[in-house]
Amino acid sequence: MSNESVIDALAPVLDRLKTLDLSDPGAAIELLNMEYPLHTEFGDKLRKLAKQGVEEGWLCGREGGPSKFSRVAKPDAGHGFSIDAVLLWGDGPWHKHVKGEVNCMLAWEGDPEFCGFKEGWAVFPPGSQHVPTVKGGKMMIFYMLPDGAVEWKKPE
Repeated sequence: MSNESVIDALAPVLDRLKTLDLSDPGAAIELLNMEYPLHTEFGDKLRKLAKQGVEEGWLCGREGGPSKFSRVAKPDAGHGFSIDAVLLWGDGPWHKHVKGEVNCMLAWEGDPEFCGFKEGWAVFPPGSQHVPTVKGGKMMIFYMLPDGAVEWKKPE
């Protein structure tokens, strides 16, 4: 298994995201939870790939602070979206979602919440910004950025 298997598993979502309005996060989350619920074969497959990837070291092989992470795909391979995987159990780095961000979140340990969201989908609109935070456990997050557009906080 490899990053390509994760891209293949997310392919239907990535194609759907091309027509999804990220400026209305509530509607986008509702649609993603309805069309791609994580308590189905889709979610089971993604969870299996994530666990296998972490165990085999091809997913989330880098570590920093309360996280392990890796790049899954650049936008050209990710149907127009960069895809990153992060196993998070605290605060990540501040960033701005230039064109929006879509997160597929899988509970890993405990009863985690990512920025107040339980397992499922989270959408942040274009221009939004935050410090990604997981409380109550660990969460595997596949985050997808249109055109890979993101601004990271510059070190001071």
